Amino acid sequence: MRLIERVRTRLRRGERPVRYLLAGAANTAFGLSFFPALLWFSPWFAHNYMAALLLSQVVCVVFAFSTYKIGVFRTRNNILREFAYFASYSYAVFGANLIALPLLVQGFGLHPIPAQFSFSLMTLAGSYFWHQAVTFRADKPSDTGT
Repeated sequence: MRLIERVRTRLRRGERPVRYLLAGAANTAFGLSFFPALLWFSPWFAHNYMAALLLSQVVCVVFAFSTYKIGVFRTRNNILREFAYFASYSYAVFGANLIALPLLVQGFGLHPIPAQFSFSLMTLAGSYFWHQAVTFRADKPSDTGT
């Protein structure tokens, strides 16, 4: 019983990082499945993978912002400002993605799905730090987001 209590206490202390990992897992699963689903279920998107990437980006940014805003950082700041900062990171990564995906597919001959998966894995590391320091930063001392 004491071990369970210690684990619970540690989880409470690191509550935001734990929530971030859970939201990140959900966002990753959603994001990594949405793009392939478009390609697998639509012959048009299968031949126009860049259009699938664009639609996937828009849908996944809104989904991810919602999970991080509501489930992780729980801030009460201006939602439009937060979304602008959130989207700025997401669309900077998307800009790099617009260059990387055709390079990986046409330049290196990879299939679009593993190419996109590989790129997505490379961008995960910086997102927590960006969103904590920029997107969902506490504007007021009372806005701890815990």
